[in-house]
Amino acid sequence: MDRASSLTPESAAAQRAVIGAVRAFAARYAPADRVCVGLSGGADSLALTAGALRAGLDVHAVVVDHRLQDGSGEVAQRAADIARRLGATAEVCAVTVDGPGGTEAAARRVRYGALDDARSSRPVLLGHTLDDQAETVLLGLGRGSGARSLAGMRAWSRPWGRPLLGIRRAQTRAACEGWGLRVWDDPHNDDPRFTRVRVRSEVLPLLDDVLGGGVTEALARTALQLQDDLDALDDPADDLLADCAYGRVLDLEPLDDVPAALRTRVLRAWLLSIGAPEPSYRTVSAVDALVTDWHGQGSVAVGGDERARLVVTRRARELRAGRESR
Repeated sequence: MDRASSLTPESAAAQRAVIGAVRAFAARYAPADRVCVGLSGGADSLALTAGALRAGLDVHAVVVDHRLQDGSGEVAQRAADIARRLGATAEVCAVTVDGPGGTEAAARRVRYGALDDARSSRPVLLGHTLDDQAETVLLGLGRGSGARSLAGMRAWSRPWGRPLLGIRRAQTRAACEGWGLRVWDDPHNDDPRFTRVRVRSEVLPLLDDVLGGGVTEALARTALQLQDDLDALDDPADDLLADCAYGRVLDLEPLDDVPAALRTRVLRAWLLSIGAPEPSYRTVSAVDALVTDWHGQGSVAVGGDERARLVVTRRARELRAGRESR
């Protein structure tokens, strides 16, 4: 602990909620009771670490130092020290943030890579809350990303677990206050240069004001309902993919008269299998046009590198993936 605890009725209720959420998650997804926690030092991941230990889990905390701010190493070490005092083992992984997609995307990519390298076959628990889920859904809606994006983050997507998706951000902070944990507030979380920060601080409060409250919970419920719908469609889509995909060739005959919701899932899964990086709605739609609106159009670019493009071309009743030099 870093300071005297402040166990108000609100803090006690928040602690019970966090511990209960972790126990329920562990009972369903982590029967071995050995987990990693992605720890930043913020309220969400600190509450998750403390809650996981109090739920009886064997916790190894992994603190990723992105080295994007002065003093980040000290912040990371302090978070690891708190985890050890709570009863977890802990390590700090320093990374270099670079690559395509801007700072946010690059930081996320290297963070998940570091967590995956450090987990040693354990599931990794992440401190995403109900508020994070609502922001994710709203961002997906604004970008027109389709049902998969609107379904938000899943509680379990091997090896990533999110026990706190039913817990509000205010509850994690109250739990930390009750436990006397010193919370680190990342200045990036208040930086309006980041779209998610403006959604959090401007858009959601405005929606709550206009619609009379409850928007965050409603968005999270929408995500959960859409996840059920996606689950019902993904299994038959997987069966269809097995019937028509032969490596870099996709046989179109099994896709005749298939509803668009299934067909586009098959196409997206096939594109991922041939190396297309997270195909967008526009990319999937262009490939789908090769199936449903074929009139001799040329190949569709779906990825590649600085030397060659990855393209999909229709030949008779097949789609074929290949590379074209730039």
